[in-house]
Amino acid sequence: MRNLVYYVAVSLDGFIAGPHGEFDFYPMCDDMSSWIDERYPETVPTHLRENAGVPIDTPNRTWDTVLMGRGAYEPGLAAGAASPYHHLKQYVFSRTLAPVDEPQLEIVDTDPVELVRKLKAQEGLDIWLCGGGNLAGQLVGEIDRLIFKSYPVLAGDGIPALSGNFAPTQFTVTRRREFSNGAQVTWFDRA
Repeated sequence: MRNLVYYVAVSLDGFIAGPHGEFDFYPMCDDMSSWIDERYPETVPTHLRENAGVPIDTPNRTWDTVLMGRGAYEPGLAAGAASPYHHLKQYVFSRTLAPVDEPQLEIVDTDPVELVRKLKAQEGLDIWLCGGGNLAGQLVGEIDRLIFKSYPVLAGDGIPALSGNFAPTQFTVTRRREFSNGAQVTWFDRA
């Protein structure tokens, strides 16, 4: 059975982006960027892979499917990438976006829990929940693992890591790694 993994950057005060979707306030460093490129190459958008030093044909290691809310999808779309993770099967949850003519991308306007349960039952690598907070809140009961890239930044306001569903859920820290910018990546498994 496949796992649903919420892999996301988060500020100290629990925001994954600013009030208008900003995410450029997270301090990056070379050792963290290199580690992400090597450990999770599928998280580098297809149109940015060459500049990031990730060969376009790098095989997926962890995930072969990505789930996004409209807000997580729109930055790639604004950059001209209608299929930002073309190397993955992409599902974008939105009630306002029209269907797109991209074989690797599907706009979904139905219950995300139902789709995730179907995807988990299929063969394949794990499923990456990319964002946003509203979608994560709807799927909290289906999240098997959290991988939070926690940056030493207070955002003050923005898009929370989870919203819209009060459902206290226990997770256990299974691993942690720190980088030169003070950021930490922490793995949590459902308790």
